Amino acid sequence: MGLTAVLTRAAARRPRVLLVTMPGGTPVRLAAEEQLRWRDWPSASTPAGADLMLVAGPDCSRLGPALDRLWQDMPRPCVRVRAVTADEVAPVLDAGRTRLGAPGGEPGETDRGVGMNGHGSAEPGSAGGPDGEPARAHREEHTEGEHDVRGVTGDEEGEHDHAGHPDHGHPGHGHGDMEMPGGLAMAEPGEDRDGLTLDRLHVALGPFLADWPAGLTLRVMLQGDVIQRADLDEPAVGRPGDPFWSRPWIRAATGEPVGLGEAARLRAAAHLDSLGRLLSVAGWPAEAVTARRLRDDLLDGAPASAVLPRVERFARRVGRSRTLYWLTRGIGPLSAADARAADVTGPAVRAAGGDVPARYRQWLADVVVDVRRMNATARLDPVAQESPRGRWDAEHPPSAALATLLPHLLVGAELGAARLVVASLDPDPDELAVGRLEAAGG
Repeated sequence: MGLTAVLTRAAARRPRVLLVTMPGGTPVRLAAEEQLRWRDWPSASTPAGADLMLVAGPDCSRLGPALDRLWQDMPRPCVRVRAVTADEVAPVLDAGRTRLGAPGGEPGETDRGVGMNGHGSAEPGSAGGPDGEPARAHREEHTEGEHDVRGVTGDEEGEHDHAGHPDHGHPGHGHGDMEMPGGLAMAEPGEDRDGLTLDRLHVALGPFLADWPAGLTLRVMLQGDVIQRADLDEPAVGRPGDPFWSRPWIRAATGEPVGLGEAARLRAAAHLDSLGRLLSVAGWPAEAVTARRLRDDLLDGAPASAVLPRVERFARRVGRSRTLYWLTRGIGPLSAADARAADVTGPAVRAAGGDVPARYRQWLADVVVDVRRMNATARLDPVAQESPRGRWDAEHPPSAALATLLPHLLVGAELGAARLVVASLDPDPDELAVGRLEAAGG
């Protein structure tokens, strides 16, 4: 038996899974995260560390090139599978592991796997944390940021730079069609905030970074590790008109009776989902897992009496963590006045102090309140009771205001801090797609 076959069989026993969420794929992502935790399969944050890629959610042609670049960055042998619905996740993962351990394939060989109920399938490919306080967020982000920029961009950076910034006013430093290895555009010199001349580099954050809003792409200009400019791409549309976390408010807005307790349960789960993302970015994986377990228990219908004590312990532990506070304090400050001027509603406005710690503490407080009211029988008023990201309005969804703020908040931030800012606001790209469709007349 060759070395490749031995390594492939070893990987197939407990494959490292790169979970890639498409727009509209939130329910599939939630099911996949629960399955991976139940199976004790490790998650990969970059393609280089993955054996199996699971694409969660419907197809989105606009993001196809970015998905293909992720796939190309995975070491062979590896397998790529897709689940379009939550029910397909378990059989698709089983099929992927079977294909990964199948003998007789050579790296680079491509074929089709067996489809799952006409949707989930093995896609073309070669056959074949401890508890404790968060680690240094900035050090972690810089370590993996180089690969994130290369492998998880939305478009080729050379195309973006030449189309949007022909030569950036530096005729002596034109770079034509030249690119650095990995698809990065050539850097150009420019003065930074201290008056020093440093290289400027145009890169894209997203759409498939780990612990990142699915499909969101921010194009930034970096000098060193400091963002000098940020622009938000138009959101990619997956399954239009159906943002998972806002479903009760959408139904209530059409006149359907929705219980206040049902809405409170989903809003608490949404905040725990956001907290899991932020804690993971901040370098506290143990509490990120705790947040996601609580989220899954709420989505599975666990009674308030069983969840409330655990939620309260989690809120005390995270909210009182001095290490997490010192790592994130002063990052992404947003005053209540600026938030209201941008039509922001919800936790981002109510967070006293306006920085990252203020926002995650507001989420923690809201989760405890919502879990306590899960047994409420009153009817949901979609105007009076906010959705997870703010007051629901189909024409101007709350995530649209949050996303609009991002470019302004990111300018001057270091790259690692930028990830924390995005995670602390956590706009839902599926809501952005709703707003776009409403503006276009449905």
